[in-house]
Amino acid sequence: MGSARRIDAASAAPPVVPAGGWLKPVLLLTALGLFAGLLWALAQQVWHWLDRPVAEVRVVGEARHLDRVALAERLAAGLNAPLLQLDLAQLEERVLEEPWVHGARLKRNWPPAIEVRIDEEVPVARWGDKGLLNHQGDIFWPELKPEYQALPRLNGPASDTGRVMAQFHDLTRMFQSAGLRLNSLTLEARGAWTLELDNGMRVVVGRERVAERLGRFLSIYRERLAAEADRIEQVDIRYTNGVAVKWKPEQDEAEKAAG
Repeated sequence: MGSARRIDAASAAPPVVPAGGWLKPVLLLTALGLFAGLLWALAQQVWHWLDRPVAEVRVVGEARHLDRVALAERLAAGLNAPLLQLDLAQLEERVLEEPWVHGARLKRNWPPAIEVRIDEEVPVARWGDKGLLNHQGDIFWPELKPEYQALPRLNGPASDTGRVMAQFHDLTRMFQSAGLRLNSLTLEARGAWTLELDNGMRVVVGRERVAERLGRFLSIYRERLAAEADRIEQVDIRYTNGVAVKWKPEQDEAEKAAG
């Protein structure tokens, strides 16, 4: 039998460590650092290339009343930062200050430009002497032009525009059955209603039983007043069973008063 060979653990040869093995992690970290530096430098170059002064402001969207070119020029004149540093929320607030702008959406474009997409106000009525109302009953205050005179005129407390608009739409449908159109509707501070028809007739309604009173007025108008409409200045319907008619001055009396 062969003799057994005993090997002491203490006498075993130590593991061999390649020379310079500690350099690999250092080299890897260095390479990662260089790569990150290159990416940062590249990102900085791209940022500077993108973040240039705005060369153009474009206002897009349908506009019948708003001067889009003039609005773009005003916005461009107020830009004080390059493209990426512009505060679009602040710029949008400036756009919304324009009376004819109902809504706006802004975005950046390249080459450096700002695109402003606007929704224009749609006037459905005049409000008092200087304002206009949109379809939601909101007041806006543009420069009034003669073309807006054809719109119906509404009046009342500024807090009640929605109520006045709703009443106007209801009365418009009511009066269409008699072939009449409302030129104006006024809500007094105490809640009384007054309206003017397209034939120039003024109707004092009051604040109580409005629908009932106007229904009675339309019946009386069809039966007795329509034929005399040109001579009637005002009809007061604040009565239980009838109306009070105020006639226009006769032509000769009007001429004497003028003379």
